[in-house]
Amino acid sequence: MVITAAMVKELRDITGAGMLDCKKALEVNEGDLQKAIDYLREKGIAKAAKKADRIAAEGLTSVVVKGNEAVLFELNSETDFVAKNAQFGALVETIGNILIDSNVSNTEDALALSAQGKTVEQMLLEATATIGEKITLRRFAVVD
Repeated sequence: MVITAAMVKELRDITGAGMLDCKKALEVNEGDLQKAIDYLREKGIAKAAKKADRIAAEGLTSVVVKGNEAVLFELNSETDFVAKNAQFGALVETIGNILIDSNVSNTEDALALSAQGKTVEQMLLEATATIGEKITLRRFAVVD
């Protein structure tokens, strides 16, 4: 099967993976878009696992307020460049909204929360694979 630029672009728009990775995924899966998405997800999780030993000491601290409650958390990356990235900022916002809508009170429980068909931990793994740096949720507190 011939892999077109439009197919690569569509896969890239869906997954956020690099162009060469998207092309390879489509080639390996004979142009099947869904199989290519699964392939990239599996590959991304493997890439993220390789980065598990890295130190993520940069990042952002965020406070989300809803009514009389507030959630304070820190999302870390390996470099401050990633912390300034729009994709990282969107992840901070998404996780903040998930945390404020839950009743968890510690980081371990926060990582297990589900939203959009994924746990927070899976979101962080996918972000690690897409962004290319280890992303971690650190320090988490609920303020009444």
